[in-house]
Amino acid sequence: MNLFGANATNAFFRFIQSMAEPLALFFPGLFTFANKALETIVNYGLAAVFWLVLAGLIARFVS
Repeated sequence: MNLFGANATNAFFRFIQSMAEPLALFFPGLFTFANKALETIVNYGLAAVFWLVLAGLIARFVS
C-alpha cells in the first residue's frame, strides 16, 4: 500500500499495517535505501521469503 501511495489515515490501511508489522518480525529497517519503495520491497520481501521457507520446512516435517 505504501508503494502505491495509499492514504495512511484510512482505517483499512492502518489495519493492514497493524497486521503486517508483527509478521515482518525484525526485517523492517534491516536495510535502508534512499528509495523508500525499494526499502519496503526488500525488507518486507525478506520477511515473506522467511515465512515461505519456514512454512515449507514445517510442511515437510509434518508430512
